[in-house]
Amino acid sequence: MKRFSVSVLLSLAVLGLAGCPGNATNSGGNTANSRTNTAMSNANMTNSNVAVVVNSNTANANGNIVDSTGNTSTGSPTTPSGFMTEAAKGGMAEIELSKVAASKTKNPEIKQFAQQMIADHTRASNELKTLAGKKTVTLPTEMDAMHKDMADKMSKMAGADFDKEYVNAMVADHEKTVNLFKTQSESGTDADAKAFAAKTLPTLQSHLTMIKGIQGKMK
Repeated sequence: MKRFSVSVLLSLAVLGLAGCPGNATNSGGNTANSRTNTAMSNANMTNSNVAVVVNSNTANANGNIVDSTGNTSTGSPTTPSGFMTEAAKGGMAEIELSKVAASKTKNPEIKQFAQQMIADHTRASNELKTLAGKKTVTLPTEMDAMHKDMADKMSKMAGADFDKEYVNAMVADHEKTVNLFKTQSESGTDADAKAFAAKTLPTLQSHLTMIKGIQGKMK
């Protein structure tokens, strides 16, 4: 009996030892699963952080985009702020460049056009300022860098070279401005801004037709 008991005990011991590697494998598998879950958790945290940055770019009441650093950029040209800001920039440029042209050109047709630009765009700019005040939109008070450089360049030119530079600038600016006002009049999000755009658009289109006519004669 003692010999039989010892044999049974030895057999059980062997079976117990044989089962150990399996347990070790399961433990290793559980560890691997744990690491995988940790990695997935970290990935989810990263995605969450990205989402926070993206969602932190918000629009303020005027339609301007404020990013996560607090910087503000002009919104879409269909928003009141975006449209008014771009319209103000264009109006100032056309007025200031036309002032230079009115004083420098010797071409009567170009001088007359420049004087009309000053009158028409000054009137439109005053209406725009009133509208901007009503909508609490802050407009730019000076030309952008590109048009400042253009005005400086033109002030040093004379004769046919000056005329050509001014006329080409007016064609390019009015094409851009007509498109801006047309877009606003059709797709604007504010009734008053849309009405202003629709009212002013025919005058701008007339300007573009006039200056293209002058440009055609210069070729």
